[in-house]
This record gives sequence, structure tokens and C-alpha cells, in this order.
Amino acid sequence: MSEIIKTEAVVLSKLNYGDTSYIISLYTKELGKISAIVKGARSPKSKLGLITDPVNHLQVVLYKKDTRELQIISSADLLSNFTELKSDFDKLKYSQAIIELVKKLTAEHETNSRLFHGIVRILELLNSSDEKPNILFGRFFLFFIEELGYEISLERCSICGRSIEPDAGVSFNFGTGILCHVCRKEKAESYIFTPELFNYLYCLKSRKKIEVKENLADKAISFLENYLRYHVPDFKGIQSLQIYN
Repeated sequence: MSEIIKTEAVVLSKLNYGDTSYIISLYTKELGKISAIVKGARSPKSKLGLITDPVNHLQVVLYKKDTRELQIISSADLLSNFTELKSDFDKLKYSQAIIELVKKLTAEHETNSRLFHGIVRILELLNSSDEKPNILFGRFFLFFIEELGYEISLERCSICGRSIEPDAGVSFNFGTGILCHVCRKEKAESYIFTPELFNYLYCLKSRKKIEVKENLADKAISFLENYLRYHVPDFKGIQSLQIYN
């Protein structure tokens, strides 16, 4: 039996299907990540064909059937197409990285309203905030890793519980977590932090305002990619960032 669902969604990808339709991947508020067909959307007169582009934030009505792999979109309204974001190279690059992470690493049909609101919020900030796009992306990346179940704790040593003093020396083991200046001598290190990189990550996590050199933001993103690779072996890094770079 089918049911009619009305929900907000962010478009993750869009592919041609047959001669007249699209198949789109959506991250929805009510259903999590789903795939759906938009029939007739490739017609020049179709409103749906114009608004179902990747990154767009929509209100969709769909016919949902649990036994069907592809749900059917009956109508959609555009809530935001993030015009400013799409006209700025750096903002577009990091928005594509966000969409890639969500598409590749979230499970089908697993609802997470907190993640949905986080996706919409980061796209809004990329579209309108004066904060640098790579810093905004770093904040989202940490949040996304937490939502996957691999939260990074930076306050206390993962071995002894001692408060972290970055100036005394600190490193990170991907299996156990942050290591203080004492325990780093006894545990194999996966990554050595400079005080600047540690403080940058701490500010990202605590949502403090940051003024930082470009290469430090890039190093933080690289660290987070390596951390995620350790915990999700199928993850090969963020391809869209590699392509844009």
C-alpha cells in the first residue's frame, strides 16, 4: 500500500532516466536518504525539472511504498536554491563536499532530523555568512562525524583522563583518541598535533570565531578525512575537493 508523504528535502544528485524522467537522490527530514523518480521532468515545460537540481532545498510530496526501491515524486516546491553559494567557486566547492559526504556515508531510509537541519543550516551559512567557506565546512565535518557515531573528544586524554595542554605536546591515536604529553610516549601515534592545529580544531568544535591561515584549515580537513578513513574503510576521501583543487 502507498502513502502520501510531504517532507522537506535536500537534493543530493540527479540522473537522466529514460527519455523524459530523472532519478534523484534526496536527504529528507521525514525519511532520511531516499531515491525517487521524477516522471516527465525533462520536458521543457516541467517545473520539477528546473527545481530538482543538486543542493536545492525543496518541499516535496511523494508516493511512498516500502516495497519499491524508487519512490515517486508527485510535486515539489523550491524553498531555496542558494543562489549566492552557487555563484562563488569556494562556496560551491564546499557545498559539493557536504553533499558528497551525505550521499556516500548515510544509510538509506535512516531518519535523522538533527542531521537534516544541520545540512540545511550549513548550506544557508555558506550562502550568506561572511565566515570563510573552509572554516564553515570544517565545523560541519566535525558535526557530521559526530552524527555518524565517531565523535572526537578534545578536552581530556583518552587514556588517563588528564586535561589536555596543547603547548606541552599532544597527539592523536585514531583508535583511542586524543593523547596528552605523557600518554603519547606510551601509545602509538596516528597524528601529531601542533598547538595551532589543536586550538583550531577545538575552536571548530566549540563554535568559537576563528581567524586562521588557509593551510591550517586544510590540515584540519585532511586530519578529519584520515580519521574517517580509519573508522569507515570504504571511505576514500572527499573526491569533490580533490577534483576542485
